[in-house]
Amino acid sequence: MKLLRVKASNFKNCQDDTVIDLVAKSKKTTEDKEYELQEIAEGLYVYSIGAFIGKNASGKTTALELLDCCYDILGKFSLENKHYSYEGIKLEIIFFHEGYIYKYATELKADPTLANRATFSNQHIYKKKYYKTKLSSLYTEDFVEQKNLGELPEDTASTFFVLKKKQVSAIFFGSDGMGADTYQMAFRLLKTYHIPDEMLSAIIRIFDSSIQGIQMLDEHNYRVCICNEEKLLSDKELLYFLSSGTTKGIILYTLVVASLRQGFDLLIDEAEAHFHKTLVENMLSLYMDKTVNRHGATLLFSTHYCEVLDLFNRQDNIWVCQSNDKVAIKNMYEFFGIRSGLLKSKRFYNNAFQTAVNYDELMNLKRKLMK
Repeated sequence: MKLLRVKASNFKNCQDDTVIDLVAKSKKTTEDKEYELQEIAEGLYVYSIGAFIGKNASGKTTALELLDCCYDILGKFSLENKHYSYEGIKLEIIFFHEGYIYKYATELKADPTLANRATFSNQHIYKKKYYKTKLSSLYTEDFVEQKNLGELPEDTASTFFVLKKKQVSAIFFGSDGMGADTYQMAFRLLKTYHIPDEMLSAIIRIFDSSIQGIQMLDEHNYRVCICNEEKLLSDKELLYFLSSGTTKGIILYTLVVASLRQGFDLLIDEAEAHFHKTLVENMLSLYMDKTVNRHGATLLFSTHYCEVLDLFNRQDNIWVCQSNDKVAIKNMYEFFGIRSGLLKSKRFYNNAFQTAVNYDELMNLKRKLMK
């Protein structure tokens, strides 16, 4: 299964009919096919990497949360424990599965009980065989509605009838991290996805070469070998013992390893937080290297570090987020006439995407401090 396109209305503060399309739109060069694109069916290319950019409070996190919402519906057939209202959200999710294109439409409501989960109403599933010759009408023609699929609880999406089995389709990693739960999550990933212990050791050494290893004793206690000495630390003690960059690096790179080994997509909010730019660039390179990314995983991330955009050859896998009354998520290729020869970071800082920091307000703060 691969998510192709999302269309949403009434999702948080997004504009109605917000669209995020993960299918390549512009010309596909041989170099792009080697690095930034992956072919999931003949002639059908999706992205290996994609970025959401914009200034603070522009909607970058909201864009990733919208994708996370749709991945949960495809992977878990449910939506729960989110911090936004489900009431009145309308979704159209288009995905590829076993040679067919599926279109799933629904309207969400809040569960009438106190549970923090969504219920699904007005559900419809449409299906068509994928043909390369009909790529231009990928989202429009020849869909046939699938009827009489059966009954499900109202908090279960009818995507169940297509995909049958729950599986991780994507994991969302927020900018706040996971606090003391980071280490428990990392070891759970190692166990669930059969990642060898030496992989964790290799990850730790990237961020702190003085640490020889970390061993989980139980849910909240760990043995840490540092500078050839052993320390027994609780998870909260370990959180303060290690740098914030090391803690985030351990979980994030463990997620990267799991994603690449299993082929599920990874959503990262503010990929550069606590990280040297080389580490962010390295993450991108792993997803663009087909000898490493052998199972078709996609990395989708938001960033303030706009120099990373200069690593992108393409423009259609970059979205610019803007917010006035509503959040607008605009594809760079479709909405901005940026010549491919120009550095994207330079265009960003020159405010080509209306994303500049408010200089007047910065100076206003300075004036107040001078009084």
